[in-house]
Amino acid sequence: MHIHILGICGTFMGGIAMLAKQAGFKVTGSDRNVYPPMSDELTAAGIEIIQGFEASQLDIKPDLVVVGNVMRRGMPVVERMLDENIPYVSGPQWLEEHYLKNKTVFAVAGTHGKTTTSSMLLWILEYAKKDPGFLIGGIPGNFGISARNTDSPYFVIEADEYDCAFFDKRSKFVHYHPTCLIMNNLEFDHADIFDSLHDIQKQFHHLIRTVPSKGLVIMPDDSKSLDEVVSMGLWTPCVKVGDHSSLHAKLLKEDGSSFEVFDGDKSLGKVNYECCGLYNVHNALMAIKAAMFAGVDIAVCLEALSYFKLPKRRQELRGVVNGISVYDDFAHHPTAIDVTISGIRAHIAPESKLIAVFEPRSNSMKLGANHELLAASFAKADEIFVYDNGMLKWDVKALESQSKKPLHVISDFDELLDDIVKSADKGSTILVMSNGGFNGIHPKLLKKLQEK
Repeated sequence: MHIHILGICGTFMGGIAMLAKQAGFKVTGSDRNVYPPMSDELTAAGIEIIQGFEASQLDIKPDLVVVGNVMRRGMPVVERMLDENIPYVSGPQWLEEHYLKNKTVFAVAGTHGKTTTSSMLLWILEYAKKDPGFLIGGIPGNFGISARNTDSPYFVIEADEYDCAFFDKRSKFVHYHPTCLIMNNLEFDHADIFDSLHDIQKQFHHLIRTVPSKGLVIMPDDSKSLDEVVSMGLWTPCVKVGDHSSLHAKLLKEDGSSFEVFDGDKSLGKVNYECCGLYNVHNALMAIKAAMFAGVDIAVCLEALSYFKLPKRRQELRGVVNGISVYDDFAHHPTAIDVTISGIRAHIAPESKLIAVFEPRSNSMKLGANHELLAASFAKADEIFVYDNGMLKWDVKALESQSKKPLHVISDFDELLDDIVKSADKGSTILVMSNGGFNGIHPKLLKKLQEK
């Protein structure tokens, strides 16, 4: 079967392309922005990529068009597809019908931590020689690729609540039919497609409805919003983890890079790994419980985590220049910003100046969702720089007066770089947070620091 993927260079759709190619399908695709690293990965796999969304690309006569959620009515290729009645599906529907139906699916959902938690689970299963397939919305550090097809019955997927396509407004994850479901947390996000937290909770409950009674739901013991989801109905065994549950952890280092896991009062062992932050301890407990459901011994789980590498753009150290460290992180929601800064703050020397640099770029941030929580989320940084990229529909300048720490809103990118460099001295740590490319800030910042 020949499938043609519209919007192929996104992480999710590119992952589908790789899975399909590895599974024996003929795969082509197109995108408006064709650039590395995904374009290089797809080209290396022998997948032809067409630039743009012109109607003529369908002259190749695919058997099925897989439509990404970047596609809209009015695009020439979409109009031809509909006019000529060419069979089409969304990416999640293709996964459901052509791939996942033969797999035991482990899905990781939640507002925060999906990529890291699914990467942790994936690595534990790999270390335990389960040879899992996967589709992750990032690049797991232990693998270097975002998707893999294997003959194993086990498949790990990052389960996103965003919608599927212009013709299917359900959350992607309702197509995945997991046997084991991790729900990490739940807050209001994606203000461009959801009007309220309750709207998102309904989608999460639709997901719960698909988990079989022989399966397992794993969730934290301190999430009111997820408790409300479960109260709508639950037909699957559910296990909670956290400080008030049987499976919990005690920190051995303040930064969370070392902790001991307990089942009740019984110690199950210790973890020493490269992550920091309480939120990553939480992520690890979720992954451990899911791996144990797959039959992995607890000792193997803990040993595997000692070799775990964080995904790209999660607390990623991009370089050290003149004693100044530059980190990259994907954080873009106030809660994620808060816990990421807290994790780095606990990890670095107490006297080190922590400079937070943030680009409010997500659709929710552009619309101003949760912006009233933003200034407080930077509290553990010593100085904050916020880039006003001209796409915001709210008064971002107001953050300067709302923050208790020095906070600067800057709209000129070169000025932003210069001011960050002026602020940083030897021993400083710069934490850059954005869910986009941020104008290639990291190498530019490192170069300017070298010239300082």
